[in-house]
Amino acid sequence: MQQLLLELAPPPLPTLENFCPGRNGAALKALREALADGERFVFLWGPGGSGKTHLLRAFSGAAGVAKRDAAAVDDVARLGDAEQIALFDLCNRLRASGGALAASGEAPPARLALRPDLRSRLASGIVLQLHPLSDADKAAALSAHAAGRGMKLEGGLIAYLLSHFDRDMGSQIALLDALDRYSLQRKRGVTLPLLKEALRSLVEPEARR
Repeated sequence: MQQLLLELAPPPLPTLENFCPGRNGAALKALREALADGERFVFLWGPGGSGKTHLLRAFSGAAGVAKRDAAAVDDVARLGDAEQIALFDLCNRLRASGGALAASGEAPPARLALRPDLRSRLASGIVLQLHPLSDADKAAALSAHAAGRGMKLEGGLIAYLLSHFDRDMGSQIALLDALDRYSLQRKRGVTLPLLKEALRSLVEPEARR
């Protein structure tokens, strides 16, 4: 049912601006500074769902807008031997050109099964741990997003979204945006009954196919 509701509004593209930092404000700051005049190599590590992919995609997009010589490599531990050599060479080129690199893994470089020279390069800049958002962090971020869109949410709606749908923030924000559009179409407030109605309106046509 979540996928059906998301048809009303696609998930927003990851940006540095729409990242919900929680305890990860230092990582957001480091990436912004890497695109300016700060330390140019940033390695982010943490478990799945901590925001690594969002941040690296956002970093890549921001680098493109700024026309900055930069690269982003997610989950470096998956790289094969040839890819590790290519990444090592890329690190050297970016160092020489004044470019920037953002990379990630589920552990710090020193604990990853990589070539020693690549581990050294990846650890040569800032290495930061990412922490998944707590439920309180997610609820606060969703409330702030809703307020920014002028949405007045019925009590309990955010708790319902967090307990019944994918809990990553991209999906949660997309759900809120979809519900906002549906509420405007129906000229009704954003409530839990409206959410369930939106789901029914999408499920019933699918069931008749």
